[in-house]
Amino acid sequence: MNKELLVKSQVDFPAIGEQITHELAAKMVKNHHDVHSVEESNSYYIGRNIIDQMLAQPGCVGIRFFDAINENGQKTLVYVGIDSKGRSILEYSTVNDYGKLAVVEGMAADKVLVDKPTSWWD
Repeated sequence: MNKELLVKSQVDFPAIGEQITHELAAKMVKNHHDVHSVEESNSYYIGRNIIDQMLAQPGCVGIRFFDAINENGQKTLVYVGIDSKGRSILEYSTVNDYGKLAVVEGMAADKVLVDKPTSWWD
């Protein structure tokens, strides 16, 4: 893990993330469980369809996740696409069915399946 302080303008947003071993993943999840109560330890399922749709937006290089509370008062995630500068894609330009330039609202999504696993592989 790189511990240096990164300046947002110097980050290569498409390259964020790296594969880790199963052992390290299990250790990291256990570390969270050791510090936080079971009520604070969740995993979230998000389907491929919405992820593919979000990543298909013009200029989208990644996804930003926000902790949120839904309309029923339950903890959830809200997620939006980001551009290469790490900005949320709130709108983008496209050509409509009539061949004219149009501005389209960027996607924001929620609806996750919240799970309370006892380990990272459950």
